Amino acid sequence: MSRDYLGEILERKQGEVRRRRAHAAGRPALVDPTRGARAVAALVRSQGALPHVVAEVKFQSPSAGPLRAKPPGEAVRVARAYEQAGASAISVLCDGPGFAGCPLDLRRVAAAVAVPVLFKEFVLDPVQVWTAARCGASMVLLLVRALPGAALDALIDEVRRCGMEPVVEAADADELERALTTSATIVGVNARDLRTFQVDMAAARAAMDRIPRDRVAVFMSGVKVHEDLVSIGSTRADAVLVGEGLMRAPSPGERLHALRGVL
Repeated sequence: MSRDYLGEILERKQGEVRRRRAHAAGRPALVDPTRGARAVAALVRSQGALPHVVAEVKFQSPSAGPLRAKPPGEAVRVARAYEQAGASAISVLCDGPGFAGCPLDLRRVAAAVAVPVLFKEFVLDPVQVWTAARCGASMVLLLVRALPGAALDALIDEVRRCGMEPVVEAADADELERALTTSATIVGVNARDLRTFQVDMAAARAAMDRIPRDRVAVFMSGVKVHEDLVSIGSTRADAVLVGEGLMRAPSPGERLHALRGVL
């Protein structure tokens, strides 16, 4: 039987959430109610343009292992390089054991860049949404597969109460159908199945064109070179999320320039 990475992560995350709840301070005061709206505007693709890039700060992967060393300040250095190279938004992996990230990375990145920042986590509970808001996130990732029943809709509402925008991620046709029943404006399709970490670009491309024009469509995983970005540009995608291909490069900013076709 193949390893279920997502199942392992969610089981661990439930324990983390229980510990955080014991010390939670409640929903934070709304500091900037425009954060979410500005994030949406940053990702809407103009006619004739290539998709925007959401560049990811991710230091390791449960399946691939370490991607990049993490000396002090590296998350901010990478994020600033991404911004200078034309990233429209920055995603920060905040899970520790699986991805070598933490909410403090996001806090520091959000304070260092002007573009919107995505809190990339396995969110199961409002306490995690409150952490994202306190750290300065503009968007919060919500996985359809991790949030059955009414839990997804409840967390979408909670993200918006905190002034941020939810990014609802689907990994197959059924999950996309569920995502499109919600009020989420930003809908992502992940080419990587988080249970197995296998990538299916063709299935994700096909799913992209099912996302209506009144949503912001994000293609996640598998984009590595400029030709991939051009190819995805022929689909409905407003933006692509790219992580491993950038983080493995000696200079993530230069690699992003090349990905975007900027000399």
